[in-house]
Amino acid sequence: MADTGIFATTAEIVRKAGDGANSTATAEAYTNDFIYQAESEINVATRYNWSDAYSGLNADVKGILTQAGSNLAAIYIINYDMGGYTSRTEAEDMINVLRDGYLRCISILRDVKARDFTNAA
Repeated sequence: MADTGIFATTAEIVRKAGDGANSTATAEAYTNDFIYQAESEINVATRYNWSDAYSGLNADVKGILTQAGSNLAAIYIINYDMGGYTSRTEAEDMINVLRDGYLRCISILRDVKARDFTNAA
């Protein structure tokens, strides 16, 4: 099986989920599903179909999409099973950091001026 996500790879997602991540949730079949869901959410939340436009985007926008997608997919992995982390608090802290990064990216991607700036670069 190969990575089917557009915005992020399994490796990028699993790195963010950390050492305590459940091996079932980090399997490629699961990460492909998680990134598909994340990409759909990003497209709808920003009211722009980044998936369709991806090949024509510049590296800066692709980097933001990778960050947003991998952050959200990593949250799904951590949430799948928190038992592998040293404590529930550690897992929740990781989720909070990833969530903050995801929301920051969504804010940037929603900003039409930022979109125009990066498209013109």
